[in-house]
Amino acid sequence: MATETLIPHQGMPTLPKEEVIAALRQIAALDGLTEGEFEWLATHGEQKALPDGALVFKSGDCAEYMSVIMSGEVHVRRTAGPITNFIGRSGYLSGKLPFSRMKNFGGDGYAVGTLRAMVYHESIFPAMLSAIPSMTERCVHTLLDRTREVTRMEQQAEKINALGKLAANLSHELNNPASAARSAANNLFRELRHYGNQKFALGALCLTGEETNAYRSWAQQLLARVQKEKQPSDDPIATAKREDEFQIWLNAHNVPEAWRLATTLATTSITIADLENLAATTTPTTVAAALASFLSGLRAERMSNTIIEATARIFDFITAIQDYSYMDQTPIQEIHVGAALDNVLAMFASRLNHVEVVREIAPVLPPFSAYGSELNQVFSELIENALDAMHDRGTLTLRAKVSGPVVFVEVCDSGPGIPKEHLSRIFEPFFSTKNNGGVGTGLGLGLDQANRIVLKHSGLLTVTSEPGNTCFQVRLPIEPVGAY
Repeated sequence: MATETLIPHQGMPTLPKEEVIAALRQIAALDGLTEGEFEWLATHGEQKALPDGALVFKSGDCAEYMSVIMSGEVHVRRTAGPITNFIGRSGYLSGKLPFSRMKNFGGDGYAVGTLRAMVYHESIFPAMLSAIPSMTERCVHTLLDRTREVTRMEQQAEKINALGKLAANLSHELNNPASAARSAANNLFRELRHYGNQKFALGALCLTGEETNAYRSWAQQLLARVQKEKQPSDDPIATAKREDEFQIWLNAHNVPEAWRLATTLATTSITIADLENLAATTTPTTVAAALASFLSGLRAERMSNTIIEATARIFDFITAIQDYSYMDQTPIQEIHVGAALDNVLAMFASRLNHVEVVREIAPVLPPFSAYGSELNQVFSELIENALDAMHDRGTLTLRAKVSGPVVFVEVCDSGPGIPKEHLSRIFEPFFSTKNNGGVGTGLGLGLDQANRIVLKHSGLLTVTSEPGNTCFQVRLPIEPVGAY
């Protein structure tokens, strides 16, 4: 696309006028000019030539020239912002064109290859338009093309930025259950070997039929109870006390590895009375083998449950991702707002540990046609901004209801609020209240993009704010006839 203009530099030898005119004839935007008009451009412009790698202009310098790039390229690099690189190639009108409001360079420009261009100072723009009337239309077309291209790049940059944030959230959310499943699987492998050894040890005792039935009855009843009941206490002091009590009992009954068994027993609802029941129906030697076998089996079962729960969590999360992105679906879908908000909220689960989520979703909301993935991008931006405003601590309120012919969605946070002087500019591109977010944050494009998407759906995005209660309202028509 076209870049900014060239600042005059001392360069290589200039070309004869005939060669300049021949080069200008290759510029698509100048196609159709008369011989006299090409002559005017060749004699009233200033020819510039720079070697590969030369600095053409610096960020922040005044832009005063229109340039016609005849050969080579200009690469414009930005150190911040959503668009880090422009490329201006030969054959383009570039820089400050007539009717452009460009004031300064937005980055550092470097020549790639031998750069040759004709540059025209803004002071001769009126004379140029008078001598070449068609330049008015040509410049306006170039400006429109430039605006469309910059808009496309901004939108693409915002999508990539949103994708990066989503990927970070997904990585965090998937890492927890994946790590739990991996750890449980590794431990289960070792525990199954230990369980097998304990079973062999128990079998080597050659229990009588009566002892076997007594142990089986005790184990089945206790296992059924333990599976239904939760850990007796989450208090580490209470758990440590129970562990000491079990260890004392086990040591008194000469049970090997009493410390290991006591640790497992302390995390269950098993009591000393349960152990006494086992001891009353078996011999002291059998108690040790029976307890070791029973608790090893219990640990293996818990590890299996951990794997099942972790993989189920991963599956549910992947399902939420598919619903969020409307993967393998047509661009326009029937949207159920409540489900859409839940899917978006799932993407931010890792940030909700200290956030109270209040859902005020009407039980019955009519589905409506919309671009599902784009609408989720709107909800993602609003929820993320709310969490950022609260620094992930506070109350997040999601509301959805039918209000006349529209579906009304509201995202509120308990953050400090938006200053009144900023409310009128909150949807402007490149305007941001996030000044301390570091590189890549606070680009000021998220709400602008969200507003564009809502307008695309013939809807309306508004905001109200006061300290402790900032609310973004999205109004979407239920019957958007002809909107898409």
